[in-house]
Amino acid sequence: MDFFALLENQATTFLLMMARITGLFVIAPFFGSMNIPVYFRAALALTFSIVMFPVVSSIGYATAPDDVFRYGAAVLSEVFVGWMIGFVAYVVFSAVNFAGKVMDMQVGFAMVNIMDPTSGQQIPLIGSFLYNLMIIVFIVLNGHHMLISALFESFRTVPILTPVPDPNAALFVSNLVYGVFVTGMKIAMPVTFAILLTNVGLGVLARTMPQLNIFVVGIPLQIIVGMVVLSILLPFYVMFLDVLFNETYEQINMAIRYLR
Repeated sequence: MDFFALLENQATTFLLMMARITGLFVIAPFFGSMNIPVYFRAALALTFSIVMFPVVSSIGYATAPDDVFRYGAAVLSEVFVGWMIGFVAYVVFSAVNFAGKVMDMQVGFAMVNIMDPTSGQQIPLIGSFLYNLMIIVFIVLNGHHMLISALFESFRTVPILTPVPDPNAALFVSNLVYGVFVTGMKIAMPVTFAILLTNVGLGVLARTMPQLNIFVVGIPLQIIVGMVVLSILLPFYVMFLDVLFNETYEQINMAIRYLR
């Protein structure tokens, strides 16, 4: 192999590797936050590509496709691999947002929404608190290192220009989306059940004391009960996040195997 052919293969490997890293930074938690400038994320993707290039190139150089259309398809496939890794991690945070919406609806904060700078969307009050707490736990537990490690392992498991999606990958993605609702309901169940018991007690009280204005008493009582139960559950919520992040790492490895 002459010098120019070697240089061409190195450039192809670098650009395709950067495309995969960019796909991760588009949607992954913490790395893909909307409050991080696009130029900074692009520079970070370039920095990661430069740092990881010697290790990735030792696995083997990629042979560049002959025409522009095939090379463009290769770039899109590499972006999809990185996007898939970030999407699996993003699903966990979506479950927390869903749990926050359910809690807010039960407590009485459904009409109160705030702007989340990390996603650029309006999210409920309790959901914002749980989401920000999840980001803190994610960083403390080195979850961002987990994503970088999974990205590096993807180059070993799925080398550049070799991703071939398994037909069962669609079923895997549908199970991830289904897990958003299951995990969200698990997180919101204690508060939801406490509010249900409160409403049952208020219903019994309304039947025994008709002269009592149940709406004046019920709305503040639901907020108090919801906040008390949520404050009691916070230590268990942090422990649950630790287990959830470990499962997320296993799901990322499974998603990479589906692309092999």
